[in-house]
Amino acid sequence: MKILNAAKSLWADNRGVTAVEYGLIAALVAAGLVTSVGLLTSGLTNAFTKIANSL
Repeated sequence: MKILNAAKSLWADNRGVTAVEYGLIAALVAAGLVTSVGLLTSGLTNAFTKIANSL
């Protein structure tokens, strides 16, 4: 009976689910930041290359 009660309490516990959801949101935000920084870096490199070539 103790094992069954422990299994029921673990099944009803939602704290782990919330932590996983926050982890997924953080991973999506991090992926967006990495992508945007990569695009910004290549744009800046191209801009400074054009400036250097025109000088």
